[in-house]
Amino acid sequence: MTTRQLHLNAFLMTTGHHEASWRLPESDPYAHVSLAHYVHLARTAERGTFDSLFLADGPQLWGSVAQRPAGALEPLTLLTALATATEHIGLIATASTSYNSPYNLARKFASLDILSGGRAGWNIVTTAGEEAARNFGLDAEPAHAERYARASEFLDVALKLWDSWEDDAIVADKATGVWGDDTKIHPPRHHGTYFSVEGALNVPRSPQGYPLLVQAGSSEDGKAFAARYAEAVFTAQQTIEDAQAFYADLKARTAQTGRDPEHIKVLPGIVPVIGSTEAEALANERLLEDHIVYTHGVDRLERLLQLEPGTLELDARLPADLPPESAIEGAKSRYTLIVELARRERLTVRQLVGRLGGGRGHLTFAGTPEQVADAIETWFTHGAADGFNIMPAVLPSGLDLFVDHVVPILRARGLLRAEYDRPHQTLRERYGLPRPANQHVTPRRESALV
Repeated sequence: MTTRQLHLNAFLMTTGHHEASWRLPESDPYAHVSLAHYVHLARTAERGTFDSLFLADGPQLWGSVAQRPAGALEPLTLLTALATATEHIGLIATASTSYNSPYNLARKFASLDILSGGRAGWNIVTTAGEEAARNFGLDAEPAHAERYARASEFLDVALKLWDSWEDDAIVADKATGVWGDDTKIHPPRHHGTYFSVEGALNVPRSPQGYPLLVQAGSSEDGKAFAARYAEAVFTAQQTIEDAQAFYADLKARTAQTGRDPEHIKVLPGIVPVIGSTEAEALANERLLEDHIVYTHGVDRLERLLQLEPGTLELDARLPADLPPESAIEGAKSRYTLIVELARRERLTVRQLVGRLGGGRGHLTFAGTPEQVADAIETWFTHGAADGFNIMPAVLPSGLDLFVDHVVPILRARGLLRAEYDRPHQTLRERYGLPRPANQHVTPRRESALV
């Protein structure tokens, strides 16, 4: 029995990750704006002793509203509500460095960390796409390299802001009338290429020091960024060989920056479709595929591949002359993953749309609870993952099935905790990460005896 244990994150998306999930009789097409829906999911994941839950987000309306439930509640607002409905589970929100300012965002995450007792995490994205750019007064999206350069400076400023209060800056001495110690406040006074931020944060240093830093890009720029800053990485691979290569590469890059590679956790996404038998699981998967509206999938695929509308034919394979990844300014790594999947398995456009309908490039796995647990254990014990981003195809039933039937198997194999280690543990502690020292405080050293 291994002492190393899985890290599980519940990636929650409206009625489920499959684009046709909302069409099933059991699904609530208004779940995306239902607090009760998300409270149920959060408590279910907490019952399964997940480390964290995660909400995706973007500053634009995603695609056509005809396809699936569209729009989303602002995640930091929603997670603040979920903090009051849960006790243990980490709360990770997506927020863009391209369309936010460091001061406001650092303040929001510090506030969530304080209100949740140290359970906040930030999924850092740079936001691709012209739709988002045009919502912020830009004619076109910034270039891929520029988005990551801005993100790096954004993180540097945010870290300065989170450290602008020392942990013991609050004195609260009623007798002397001194509430705080001004010598322990450190304004960033940052003046860089993208940002000028003068003053200290107006929120004290939070329980974790700063939120767990999560990143999801797998391009060369994305991996370099992750190696420098990220403490958990959400990634997408279709094969264990590709996952092993990514895992080894990212751990090596992290070590090269001078960081401990154990302080970055790699969590591939998996979309489990569970049945009591393999035949039932495959039938559940076919039922979802039968509800796909393929015109929506083709339109989305053409946008991702940067093709003119009408280029793709449902029963033909992808064109041979697609642009190389270097020409893509959007989601580079996802582009490459999808093209390689189509080429490797010789899929038609119809088949590719069906495969992407469940997880948009993440591994979709249909099987019994034992088979799902086997797949998770194999990747975990063979150098492909530190844990998994669990992405149920249908919600809430898919998460219920995973917690009720897969989690007990993982626990029996010694791969997952049976209960949370202790109350009031921070998200960093759940991920086995140290609390970061404040950059303005010199660690105390014992005087040498002479």
